[in-house]
Amino acid sequence: MTAHLFAITFDAHQPLRLAQFWSGLLDREVIDDPHDGVLVLPTNDTEFRIRFAPYEQPKVVQNRMHFDLTSSSLEDQRQKVARALELGGRHADIGQGPDIDHVVLADPEGNEFDVIPPGNNFLAGCGPVGALACDGSQQVGYFWSAALGWPLVWDQGEETAIQSPNGGTKISWGGPPYMPNGGRERVRFDITPSADVDRQVEIDRLISLGATVIDLSDVGGRVLLADPDGVEFAVLTPR
Repeated sequence: MTAHLFAITFDAHQPLRLAQFWSGLLDREVIDDPHDGVLVLPTNDTEFRIRFAPYEQPKVVQNRMHFDLTSSSLEDQRQKVARALELGGRHADIGQGPDIDHVVLADPEGNEFDVIPPGNNFLAGCGPVGALACDGSQQVGYFWSAALGWPLVWDQGEETAIQSPNGGTKISWGGPPYMPNGGRERVRFDITPSADVDRQVEIDRLISLGATVIDLSDVGGRVLLADPDGVEFAVLTPR
């Protein structure tokens, strides 16, 4: 029994505006989301949906999850940075220093992401979105591996990464030191049970793996749990 990753979801003051930015940057289609919001669709089964959900409060702290975009050449990296700036992104300073080889940017609502230069072995073959890089523990990597049925593809020191059996984008956790929790997570996982599994059965399984309950009131077809690091995620009613 495994859950399915419905989408990586961003809280957004202007969901359509953000969806248009990411759609333009990744060359993907935008559609309305049946769970409320806007979806940027994958182009194949090695990618996942990116969802933008309406939320009025502004972003005030650095996200604990961000995308690492890959490049096929230094010119391709330059073009991706230029395209992001043209679409409304901006350069971002997260204390990265002058000697890094990747470019740190932010989308129009300040969500950070990196454009990685060519030759990164960890991201080789992962596609345009090479990784969703997360601040988190080894334990939470094990949790999501079991929850989604995605194998561990990196487990060294306290760093972990998982990847769909189909390949594609990796999800990684960097281990300590951890960023301070600034309150509500603006980026999170939205998951759904397998088609033949009752949602409450799936919730119970996730709790047995180490999740905790935040809100079971089922507002808008979702219940809220937290992973072993305390990061919120939603279990959706399939539609």
